[in-house]
Amino acid sequence: MICPDFLEFQDVLKKMRVLDDKIVYTLNTSLPTESFKSKIDPTLVCQDLFHQIEKGHSERENVIKNCIMSTAESVKKLKAAKESTPDDIDVLRNLKSEQRKLRLLQTELSVEEVIKEKTTKLFKEKCRTYYKPNNL
Repeated sequence: MICPDFLEFQDVLKKMRVLDDKIVYTLNTSLPTESFKSKIDPTLVCQDLFHQIEKGHSERENVIKNCIMSTAESVKKLKAAKESTPDDIDVLRNLKSEQRKLRLLQTELSVEEVIKEKTTKLFKEKCRTYYKPNNL
């Protein structure tokens, strides 16, 4: 699992966000210009792209939420350990570290929402005439 190491977690998310990071390029290269519309079906292109985007968003959201739950559980256990041994410096250090990681993970969930909004907006602008999904 990628949750224990936050830097590794961020690297995995970065790789998972490639489509969102390059959405403008992807839309521009996937959608045909007027002269090529007869060769490529823009409706199918937009539909396929939308499904890729949705799949990526849900996968990333699941990864983030699973790590949040895992880290929250760890924080809970460390708090219980702190209650039983309040003078244990290692427990305190680990608790602070896990709490910090939990805040960072929650921030990533907010970042994911912003990315999702940006990607959806760009998709709507470029594909609105070809494909309108039900959940947008």
